[in-house]
Amino acid sequence: MFLKFTKMHGTGNDFVVIDLISQHFKIRSRDVRKLADRHFGLGCDQVLVVDPPQSPDVDFRYRIFNADGNEVEQCGNGARCFARFVREKKLTTKKVITVETCSGVIELRVRPNHDVEVNMGAPHFEPADIRFRADDTAPCYTLQVNGQALEIGALSMGNPHAILRVDSTARADVERLGPLIESHPDFPKKVNAGFMQVVSERELRLRVYERGAGETLACGTGMVACALIHHELIGAESPVEVQVRGGDTLRIGFTETSPHHYSDVTLFGPADFVFQGQTQI
Repeated sequence: MFLKFTKMHGTGNDFVVIDLISQHFKIRSRDVRKLADRHFGLGCDQVLVVDPPQSPDVDFRYRIFNADGNEVEQCGNGARCFARFVREKKLTTKKVITVETCSGVIELRVRPNHDVEVNMGAPHFEPADIRFRADDTAPCYTLQVNGQALEIGALSMGNPHAILRVDSTARADVERLGPLIESHPDFPKKVNAGFMQVVSERELRLRVYERGAGETLACGTGMVACALIHHELIGAESPVEVQVRGGDTLRIGFTETSPHHYSDVTLFGPADFVFQGQTQI
């Protein structure tokens, strides 16, 4: 059959968006791998699926599949693209859109210039919530990687992140360390590995090696995780700006209500269309 799709990106993090409200198709892992393949398919970091809601209290169901075919819990850059997609395709006229994900309900606000603000929900620092083998919650942990002791911060934004501070993202050994951190035995469900450079108290640079996708040009949940770990370590005030390899700088806002507890965690930035068409699947 032929499947209609739209190619989008958020700060270089690229997606194939599939509307399964106006067309009927049951997406499988092998379909995702075919669509995501950059040589034989359309090419993307993740496939995003727009589904009808399963609850009357939300507008849509939002599903995210990494390039390896595995479904994951959350994607902040994808959420911005999702919001703009459902508006542009006239699936909704709302400017405030609620969607259900594997990790809970999030709220998307579309601004007049097509920027989107995503309420990312509460972060989780408890090791059990991160699927991380550690005795207690701490601002940093020591991870043994091939005989090298790495100091990381860890949290979940619906999906797990390990953040490593580096002197320079340009010189960070992402190609070697990324897959080693991603598949570290202390993260039995794997983890997104972030490499954070502190430029100033409220300005960061970030590279991310994502679970099931490899290094991407941007990672929305990784940017939020980076900003919150930075706050945990030095008390940086909100908002914090994070620049990624895709070239854009995104703004992360948050309110700390008590130690390791936050409200109003938001990610603000653009979402762009690339092209659309149909493909045989």
